[in-house]
Amino acid sequence: MIYLTISESFASSVPEEALLTAARVALQTRQVKEEDVDLTIVFDDDTRIQELNRQFSGIDAPTDVLSFPANVIDPETGHLYLGDVIISVPRAEAQAVEARLQVEDELKILVVHGVLHLLGFDHSTDTDKKKMWAAQENILAELGIASDRLPE
Repeated sequence: MIYLTISESFASSVPEEALLTAARVALQTRQVKEEDVDLTIVFDDDTRIQELNRQFSGIDAPTDVLSFPANVIDPETGHLYLGDVIISVPRAEAQAVEARLQVEDELKILVVHGVLHLLGFDHSTDTDKKKMWAAQENILAELGIASDRLPE
């Protein structure tokens, strides 16, 4: 199951169903069945994401998305808990303007990116980055977000 947690101040600006669909497509294209796993996607502000970035990455600055892979079996459900994705809504809004995207599309990009991290993708080396970007591009194409609209 995919759990969404949306900060109250963004409740009206986060398109829940569209973002659930983005997460589902990311899982499906990697042959992961939603009914077999759990994950949480949190939509919050720059302050919260900066706190988490400082605490877990040692970087005292906000960012657009953080992923915290867990890969543990939930003893209550027996499902694999993939982990948590935290997204900064203000950062997504700013990036959407810069990239000339709809905010919804930018949020989808960040959801897909975060879910791919939970599935083991990384972009710390050129080889890993090429694999992750290719997977991300395929998923976004399936969601109707053309790669020529993506920031470089």
